[in-house]
Amino acid sequence: MQSPMAACTDLPFRLIGREMGMQFAFLEMVSAHALIQDNGKTLGLMKTVESDSPLGAQLVGCDPGAMGEAAAKVEEMGFDLLDLNLGCPVPKITGGGDGAGSALLQQPHNASKIFKAVVGAVKNIPVTVKMRLGFNDPSGKEACEIAKRAQDEGVCAVAVHGRTREQKYTGSADYEGIGKVKKAVDIPVIGNGDVRSGADAKRMIEISGCDGVMLGRGALGNPWIYKNIERALNGDDTPAYVPTLEEKRSILLKHLDLEVRFEGEWKAVRNMRRIAAWYFSGYPNCAAFRNAICSAKTTEAMYEAIRRFGRDAECAVISS
Repeated sequence: MQSPMAACTDLPFRLIGREMGMQFAFLEMVSAHALIQDNGKTLGLMKTVESDSPLGAQLVGCDPGAMGEAAAKVEEMGFDLLDLNLGCPVPKITGGGDGAGSALLQQPHNASKIFKAVVGAVKNIPVTVKMRLGFNDPSGKEACEIAKRAQDEGVCAVAVHGRTREQKYTGSADYEGIGKVKKAVDIPVIGNGDVRSGADAKRMIEISGCDGVMLGRGALGNPWIYKNIERALNGDDTPAYVPTLEEKRSILLKHLDLEVRFEGEWKAVRNMRRIAAWYFSGYPNCAAFRNAICSAKTTEAMYEAIRRFGRDAECAVISS
């Protein structure tokens, strides 16, 4: 399962992932208030195609009424699952008003109101919650409390990122902390954090006892990870598949094609400045490649930089 990630899990990313073995994906999170207002940018984040399925949407917000209204709209739009964001750590989301995202971990009563409003607003799709272990408290008490409240209000499952809001993406994910949440509720618990290989996924399940694994940053530039994890969890102990440089270049060029097709050239060029770096991180001459990508003004220049880097990096690897 691929987690929602802002500025990452757009339609081209999901289509590449599905081709490479991704079984379930989420959109980037969207604001409940913006969706209610039919904000053009928000609706753009929610675009999809028939092959992009099954697909979940994720709402962020702190007003129960708005979250319920937006939830009904998500169901009307045809999404297969609705997730509620109680994990985002960025100040833009957690600050202001009562605070949304991971700030709701410190507002259990309001979180309960949101769960009740959302579950009552949808008729046919499951509702889940994605959260962190806590806001500042690493003990897992806040996540356990929120998970129990979610279960009581009819939420079907919870996903837990094994870090606090204070940690953001530093340190290591606490799999034992995820296990505390698993023991606290009867609904399924999905683990998230630091899964970059099949071995990581197996370790998370062994330590936490969680019911499933949600991938985050480990899938950026590495769509081969989906099959590697599937094999590992099915008991296949053969070494993980490592793509060749040519395979990476081929998939990256296809990713660029999809960005141009669905986002247009102007946005595709800007998106690819970070996407291309995901794929070739760690290769010789990667810094020079990033400079070339960031300097590219057109998709043609972007295509040429990718093709040239593939040849240059291959030569560097052979000569080393």
